[in-house]
This record gives sequence, structure tokens and C-alpha cells, in this order.
Amino acid sequence: MTAAAFDGEARELLASFPVADGHNDLPSGLRNKARYDLDRLDIAVDQTGRLHTDIPRLRAGGVGAQFWSVYVRSDLAGDEAVSATLEQIDCVDQLLARYPSDLAPALTADDMEAARAAGRIASLKGAEGGHSINNSLATLRALYALGVRYMTLTHNDNTAWADSATDAPGVGGLSPFGHEVVREMNRLGMLVDLSHVAATTMRDALSTSEAPVIFSHSSARAVCDHPRNIPDDVLALLPANGGVAMATFVPKFILPAAVEWTRRAEENMRAHGLHGLDTTPQAMRIHEAFEAENPRPVATVATVADHLDHMREVTGIDHIGIGGDFDGTAFTPSGLEDVSGYPRLIAELLSRHWSHADIAQLTWKNAVRVLRDAETVAASLAGRAPSNATLGSLDA
Repeated sequence: MTAAAFDGEARELLASFPVADGHNDLPSGLRNKARYDLDRLDIAVDQTGRLHTDIPRLRAGGVGAQFWSVYVRSDLAGDEAVSATLEQIDCVDQLLARYPSDLAPALTADDMEAARAAGRIASLKGAEGGHSINNSLATLRALYALGVRYMTLTHNDNTAWADSATDAPGVGGLSPFGHEVVREMNRLGMLVDLSHVAATTMRDALSTSEAPVIFSHSSARAVCDHPRNIPDDVLALLPANGGVAMATFVPKFILPAAVEWTRRAEENMRAHGLHGLDTTPQAMRIHEAFEAENPRPVATVATVADHLDHMREVTGIDHIGIGGDFDGTAFTPSGLEDVSGYPRLIAELLSRHWSHADIAQLTWKNAVRVLRDAETVAASLAGRAPSNATLGSLDA
């Protein structure tokens, strides 16, 4: 049977165990396209053609929880990066205040379950890139106090204390201060997110973390050999750690043929004086002109399912999830054009004989469990004093 034959079954499953997605860049999209003017981009109505995300399509997609990325580009640094992160946090808070019947503030696993029971979308925050704390553990604690429940240790560039997957090696993984960042995140109950980091950083963080880690939006390197993806040896470490790897939908990370095409597309963007990751209307016009002359290799729902099949085989069903990265990418797979597409992915997995129990783990249960486990570790560390270590004191 084709995947389409399982559409009704997929939607019934999502009604009980909705998608808890690890990464959505809507706040960044609102920053880039409307400077946070929520009247110009009102997500209560369909924003197709402007955004990947709005409330009607979240509902259509069976989304029950969302980590909203409070991302700022890693070419911002110091206090500028901190201020921009605070603006992103404020954007999420504005969304929660504006759409209270649909979006429920969530800080804990219990909050996620309460939102599901109430038919609302649990809304959590994740900071994408350690540059957001400006080498300050006090700033890390401040982000936690403002509701941030994971931090990705790097974005596309190294920090002073952690190596990125897409930068030249700096400290060889985590520096001593980087290990202290992980320990302080464990003490707080903030999930350590290893998307974007170098494989050396992944292994260092796993050796140090007392709590389960996540990959909020990363797929399998064995299926698509891109440094942003997770090597099999790291996937194999997740059961002992208790962590969860959330497969992403970004074509350049999941489809081998798209890797080189995207490199050339981003070079074209830079030749026009724009950042390679820019998704503003001006940037998208340049992208579209490039694509018209250079047909783009197109990922599909099956491409994503191939990664999930492999990840389940290597790390087990208890350690995988979904992190689409909508509104954080210029291009999306066919069939997963926006947040309404999750039922197509679930139907594809059903056509591959995934059980209902396995799909419930993938969509909802693993994400809730990993946050609850991080909370449990934090409670066990309640007697540990906040760290006042500095980059200079540990890495000198």
C-alpha cells in the first residue's frame, strides 16, 4: 500500500500523540520579515508564501508541542548576540500573550502534558548557539530564568569553548570552560543540544553530561555525509545517556545530491552581498533566480523516513524524535513544505510497518521523557552551588 492510504490512520495517531517538534525558527522569520510586527504577519491566519508556520497549519499538522528557537546568527557576538537573543525570547512571549487559546507556555514535561490535555500547543524555548551567552554562566542562568529549556552549544561557527561542525577545529571539542557550561546546564535542568556541533564536541559533551542530551534538528551522517549530521558511533552512545536525536527536514542535510547544490546557492548569495542563510524576501528572490537556472535536487518525505529508519536501527526507538527546522531554511522537502506536512511523514512510516507504539515514541513520548529526565537530574543536583567560573579562569 502507498503512504497515502495511511493518511487517516496517521491523523488519528497524531490526535492522541501529537508531534513535539524540537526546532522551529518562526521567531527568526518574524524578525527577518516583519521586525516582529505581529499585525503584519498574524499567525492566526494562513501565512503560506511568507512563513512555513502559522496556527492553522500547526493544527493541520498535528503539532502538540514546539521548541521555538530563539536563534541569532553566529556572526553576532558579545553583548550584541545577547541582546538579539533577548529580543527573540520577547518575540515568543509576545506570541504566547497574543494567542493564548492555541499556544500554552511550557517550562516542564508536566506543562507539555497539561497543554496536550487542554488541546493547546505547548510552547518551549531553545537558544541556538552558545554565542548567545557571551561566555557567561550568569547569562546562561538568566536565559533559563526567561524560559529557555535547551541551548545548542554552537551554531555554524565555533565559540571560544566549543567546536562547530562547520568551522575549523578550535579547541578540539569542548574546552575546560565548555565542560563547565555542560555541567551548569545539567544543574539547571537545561537540555544540552548537540545539533550543529563537531563530532568531537558531541563525544566530549556526552562524556561530561549527567543528564540526557538532545540533537534538536540533526539527521544521520551514514545516510547523508554532511558534518551537521550525527555519526553512527555517536548515535550508539545515546541509549546509555538517555538522549534523543531529532531528525531534521533541511534538504542540504538529508539529501546527498542537495549538499553541493546548496553550497553553490549559498556562494551565489554571498556574491550578492547577502548571508548564505538569509531568508528575507530579497534573499528568496535571489534564491529563486538561481534555482531557475540551476534545478534544485528535491528531497521528499521518503528521504526523511530513510534517516528515521536508520536512526531507529542504530540508537533504538526510545532515542529518536523530529526537529523540522521550519522557517530556518530556504528550502523544504516535497510533501513537507510547511508544518502541516507531519501527517504525510507519519503515513510514510506506517507504510514501512512502523508500529503505533513506535510512532508515539517518535512524535511525543521521547521528547517529554527527555525533558523530564533532565528535570530529575537537576533535582538531584540541587545542593550544587551555581558556578561562577569564567572562560579566562578555566581556559587560560
